[in-house]
Amino acid sequence: MKDTSMTRKKLAILVGIVIAIGALTLIFWPTAEVDDHAQKETEAETPEGVVTLSNEQISEAGIQVAAVRSGAAVELVFPATVAARPTASARIDARASGVVRSVGKTLGDYVSRGEIVARIESADAAALASQLSAARARVTELSSAYERERRLFEENVTARQDLEAAQANLSVARSELQRAQAAVAAAGVSGDGRSLAVTSPLAGRITAAPIVLGAFVDAGEELYRVVDPNGLQIEVALPSAEASRIQPGDEAVLVVGDGREIGARVRSVTPSLDPESRSATAVLSLSRGVPGLQPGAFLQARIRPSGEIDRDRIAVPEDAIQVVEGRDVVFVRTQTGFQAREVQVGTRSAGMVTILSGLQEGWRIAVANAFLLKAELGKEGAEHGH
Repeated sequence: MKDTSMTRKKLAILVGIVIAIGALTLIFWPTAEVDDHAQKETEAETPEGVVTLSNEQISEAGIQVAAVRSGAAVELVFPATVAARPTASARIDARASGVVRSVGKTLGDYVSRGEIVARIESADAAALASQLSAARARVTELSSAYERERRLFEENVTARQDLEAAQANLSVARSELQRAQAAVAAAGVSGDGRSLAVTSPLAGRITAAPIVLGAFVDAGEELYRVVDPNGLQIEVALPSAEASRIQPGDEAVLVVGDGREIGARVRSVTPSLDPESRSATAVLSLSRGVPGLQPGAFLQARIRPSGEIDRDRIAVPEDAIQVVEGRDVVFVRTQTGFQAREVQVGTRSAGMVTILSGLQEGWRIAVANAFLLKAELGKEGAEHGH
């Protein structure tokens, strides 16, 4: 009887142990599965483009953050034309009638100031050379007469007034010789006295060359046109409704055919409208020389009237825009660092970029040294890929 009781107690203890083990398994095993599943969900929900940085790291990297504010400068778009300033363009004409005997420059060539670009065989050259020869002969003749009068005066043969008359005649002859020499030099008369030189009054490039070798030209006929590429300006036709909004000093951006953007500034605006086109003209000065820009070329001008703001648009510094995998993004500040957000950009002007979509007012974004965040994002992407 005692043995049977002991056996029942042992069975009861074993059953209790099995039940306890089963209960513990039911409690902990599902929890482990849930935790693992939650971790995978968390990893799956982690947004792309996140850069984790502490406040200290952001400060050490020199990354500046600013709040997004509504309000972008208004830009008015007009067609524009490239022109040369009056002091940067020259028409080179024939100085006298004659035959073109040499052509030194052609279209597109560079010329320096005073450089000979052509020669014209002309009767005027012969006339100038003849006047110079006559003036020299006259000086030689009167020099001899003066020396003779001086010797006679020293020998007390002639009166002082005869010596003074000879000296006065010599002075006049010398003045005439100087004038003849200056005329020959200015006309560029050749050594043989047959041709005149055609020179450029300024340095620049030949933009027109109607000159033809061997052709007869009249005095005043155009042979070349020269433009200094550093002396270009932009002329913009302003409709009457917009003319009053544009003032000297307003900033502008010029868009050339290949998509390049050039900074400019309004230098002047005509005070009245053209009677035929009913438009005013704004003259823009370029901030720098532009290679390949030619007078007569057409451009697009975007002028920003001072003080006019579009409150419905957002503009951010150009440095805030980064290109990541072919997309324009900005880095929005988060609690743990930055989040790259794709944006649609509009016009760029004076270091600012208009944002069409992707940003909201009040968001804080990286506005300086944002390229460091792009680099950090690239490193993190490479590590995850590896």
